[in-house]
Amino acid sequence: MGALDAVAGRVAGGATVEFRPTGSSMVPLIRSRQRVVVAPVDPARLKPGDIVLARVAGTVYLHLVSAVDFARKRVQISNNRGRVNGWTGHDRVFGICTAVDDVPRAGAADKTRAS
Repeated sequence: MGALDAVAGRVAGGATVEFRPTGSSMVPLIRSRQRVVVAPVDPARLKPGDIVLARVAGTVYLHLVSAVDFARKRVQISNNRGRVNGWTGHDRVFGICTAVDDVPRAGAADKTRAS
């Protein structure tokens, strides 16, 4: 179980979590080790461009929503470099990134859900 799995468990349980993810797949939106805040999300309100914490094919990612399929209640997850991770159901979208280094993400706070 990786570090993002533990964060996903906490967010799925209703907690808002601050952490510092590593990697370069989300540059320049999120750089390695920048502090992010992830809050529980209402997946039905997601739009392309939102950054979410989601499980795709067994792996948890902090990546972009690149497409939405409301009829099938799923979203497509991709990094910020053009790689598509795949589609995942609303039940596997745990949270939305609401801030990066204390800078709020536009529109994200409107998509959080109460715990």
